[in-house]
Amino acid sequence: MKAMILAAGLGTRLQPFTFTKPKALVTIQGVPMLEIVIRRLKKFGISEIIINVHHFADQIREFLAEKHDFDISITISDESEQLLETGGGLMKARTFFRDGKPFLVHNVDVLTDLNIHELLSYHLTYNPLATLAVKDRITSRSLLINKEHLLCGWRNNQTGQTRLSGSLESDLMPVGFSCIYVLNPEIFDRITETGKFSIMDSFLRLACDHRILTWPHDQNFWYDLGRTENLTNAAPFVEKVI
Repeated sequence: MKAMILAAGLGTRLQPFTFTKPKALVTIQGVPMLEIVIRRLKKFGISEIIINVHHFADQIREFLAEKHDFDISITISDESEQLLETGGGLMKARTFFRDGKPFLVHNVDVLTDLNIHELLSYHLTYNPLATLAVKDRITSRSLLINKEHLLCGWRNNQTGQTRLSGSLESDLMPVGFSCIYVLNPEIFDRITETGKFSIMDSFLRLACDHRILTWPHDQNFWYDLGRTENLTNAAPFVEKVI
């Protein structure tokens, strides 16, 4: 199985740490976020990874060279000229996934002990276009799902803004998106958005006519490492995941 690590963000919420380094190299318990995710993916048998880079891209290249690419195959997708966000970054890397097999996407600033094998098994069993890991948690923005765990919409819990994917159901459940997901490569033929865009825009549009499934992992811990206040809280859990 191949994977993509989304690591090109500016890391503005992690300033001042990101004034001099990329978000991906901010450390928790002395271990860079990028290393944590790579070691996690390697632990689950993933040996081919593509990483998108933008902010201080050369530092990430130097870090990977020093670590000898963690003895796996690592490819860089360079977005130095333009930051493409999650959707645009994924589309730029599409040729990496030419083997026709499902692949994993993982944000670099996420720390969790979810079982990637179980996520993949769930995806292979139900074979949707995409399977998004989700958790019942407090969040500023929620995915809205139905009883079959299908994506039906999105809501900004601070402003009340809501986007529905053609669903007329009234009892949709809010869940937090864990920023880890499995995609079937055919999704590239269905994405019509271009340039710089969020992959969530594509998911919400595609959910009208295609199955975008969610996979709950409420039993696992999950931290957004993109926030400075979470770095300390997440520190005791680093050794548990690598």
